[in-house]
Amino acid sequence: MAEKATAVQKPAAPAPATTSLKLVAPETLFERINQFQESIARRAFELFEGRGALLGSDLDDWFRAETDLLHPVHLEITETEDTLTAHAEVPGFEAKELEVSVEPQRITISGKRESTEEKKTAKTIYKEQCSHEILRVVDLPVEIEAAKATATLKDGVLELRMPKTAQAKSTRVEVKGA
Repeated sequence: MAEKATAVQKPAAPAPATTSLKLVAPETLFERINQFQESIARRAFELFEGRGALLGSDLDDWFRAETDLLHPVHLEITETEDTLTAHAEVPGFEAKELEVSVEPQRITISGKRESTEEKKTAKTIYKEQCSHEILRVVDLPVEIEAAKATATLKDGVLELRMPKTAQAKSTRVEVKGA
């Protein structure tokens, strides 16, 4: 039976040096992934129309739309005898803006942040808005115990610690002669 762990970040007071994250249900992130896909499809169609609705560059439009809308999440996964540890770069994101889902053989990191800056000078109003979204889905090389996974955010780096299941841990078997 598949084991799932979920968490949503709790609203935090001023962020301490290290922030713990709660994990969220995979279903919550599936909704988010569908929203990403719809946004990318809309942007790809805009690019298609901008090219004069000429056929033949569908994938180029799709990949450009992904590049326009999603920012890469650089990831490093290390393995010890008992644990998998993932470090994901999420600069500028706070714990409340991130959602992490851990399944026995997959992790999903999703986040969205929006910023608005407004300055008044003389008779001019200057306003700047920015939206950043990230999404990374990674299949793990071994099965982990999703319910025991922990996530912390410190200095723009998300750390996920995931203990391996008993069957995934390597054991040394001695070969005996007959």
